[in-house]
Amino acid sequence: MSEYAAAAAPQPSPAPPVVVARDLTKVYGGAGSTVRALDEVSVSFARGAFTAIMGPSGSGKSTLMHCLAGLDTVTSGTVHLGGTEITRLRDRELTLLRRDRIGFVFQSFNLLPMLTAEQNILLPARIARRRTDPARLARIVEVVGLGERLHHLPSALSGGQQQRVAVARALLGDPEVVYADEPTGNLDSRSGAEVLGFLRDSARDLGQTVVMVTHDPVAAAYADRVVFLRDGRLVDEVYGPTAETVLDRLVKLES
Repeated sequence: MSEYAAAAAPQPSPAPPVVVARDLTKVYGGAGSTVRALDEVSVSFARGAFTAIMGPSGSGKSTLMHCLAGLDTVTSGTVHLGGTEITRLRDRELTLLRRDRIGFVFQSFNLLPMLTAEQNILLPARIARRRTDPARLARIVEVVGLGERLHHLPSALSGGQQQRVAVARALLGDPEVVYADEPTGNLDSRSGAEVLGFLRDSARDLGQTVVMVTHDPVAAAYADRVVFLRDGRLVDEVYGPTAETVLDRLVKLES
């Protein structure tokens, strides 16, 4: 790690990792014009932990998430989800893995406007013809606080409520990991705080592994751990972050 790592809080005893990347490299372009978006990144994400990925613009944080999730190919290195090396899977196998073992929350809510909140939450399971556990559905609805809004269309929900529907949808299938890419980017500060609280609660109360890309130190402070990238390399990490410690790290990385 960097010279800043010595100031980080002591690392807790790690839980078994759910996602492991080893020497991950991603190069774009060719014929003398290449960009090394990731440069031998090795990182793991523990079960039931909420981790934020941060770094200056162009540091490779979104590329890292896309490679971890099998949304982009890697130039070299490996990514394992549980016992599966996803970097060796074919397109069809990757599609099934993303459907059955990974949850996604994006900046855009991606809700179908003609379906109620409950129907949007249940839609991926129904498309996959997968049985829904009523007890898990009830627990997730409780965690995200949507009990009184399940029968409303998205147009009758606030932005924060719509993103909570998206979070519930991502959690319902009990995925091994949920990837959240700037999940509060379209929300005001109050709604953003609600969604971040639900992601944190899903890790603590449901044992969900959550990995979030964000540029916001306040958002990162909801996580258990923050890892920092610069120029495609993993250069620092902080456990038990606060907005102030995260901002301090970012300022040092950009100086």
